[in-house]
Amino acid sequence: MKRFATVALTALAPISWGSTYAVATELLPPDRPLFTGVMRALPAGLLLTALARRLPTGAWWWKAAVLGTLNIGAFFPLLFLSAYRLPGGVAAVLGSAGPLFVVGLAALVLGERARLRTVLTAVAGAFGVSMVVLTAAARLDLVGIIAGVVSSASMAAGTVMTKRWGRPEGVGPLALTGWQLTAGGLVIIPVAALLEGAPPALDGKAFLGYGYMMLINTGIAYWLWFRGIGRLTATSVTLLGPLSPLTAAVIGWAALGQSLSPVQVLGMAIAFGATVAGQLFAAGPQAQPFSSTEENDRNISMDLTDGPVRR
Repeated sequence: MKRFATVALTALAPISWGSTYAVATELLPPDRPLFTGVMRALPAGLLLTALARRLPTGAWWWKAAVLGTLNIGAFFPLLFLSAYRLPGGVAAVLGSAGPLFVVGLAALVLGERARLRTVLTAVAGAFGVSMVVLTAAARLDLVGIIAGVVSSASMAAGTVMTKRWGRPEGVGPLALTGWQLTAGGLVIIPVAALLEGAPPALDGKAFLGYGYMMLINTGIAYWLWFRGIGRLTATSVTLLGPLSPLTAAVIGWAALGQSLSPVQVLGMAIAFGATVAGQLFAAGPQAQPFSSTEENDRNISMDLTDGPVRR
């Protein structure tokens, strides 16, 4: 029951991210994705850091910067570039490949066994998402494809390294999330200034949209995501990813008047089934909670040398 509650709370993160498209198109200024990335990450990061009342110390200054760049600072711009260069469906499918990157990286870095059924589950999830979002008119663009693949790999590496490094002694997920969001937002600022120029004028709808993005879609969602990484395996967490494009499709149908074909409904069933199956396959001994980097190093070393890998 405890694991189910952890999975359910962690799943709220990709579900929340599924609302990004609807909020951006209905409430936010058009064609300012990088400014939106800054407004999502930096205020939320500063707020969470202030609430946690903890700053990084020692090596955690550069570790927080690396994690923030992988999970936010590089991921957001590459994701937006992919979305601009490709139809939304193609970009979403490239994003749904993230679990496959995590499965491979988790096996190499964390010692989590890459089981065949886990790989097949990740493939089934990506296939289901493709049925929901791809259209016959989808065009391909090499730059967009590369950006989409690298963005997925960046988030996957950030997920695995967040699990690998754990947290400093006595630091909770709130502070760790705040550090990463702040670092990621700072990384995006010069890119946004160079490519988009001065910030746009904001009206009431934009303030409402950015407020939601900052508090719910980013602050709370990423806190739940990193909290889940600390309590579950990296593979288990990333297999929740298909919930994001599925949520976007449901919101588009329910709130934006978009239609769903029988093929799309079938794809939603396959992707959701793969998500549930991934959690059932991962059920078993609870993943070790976040601990210090030294303890994680010791545990992983023991896993790799003393017989079966700890789950």
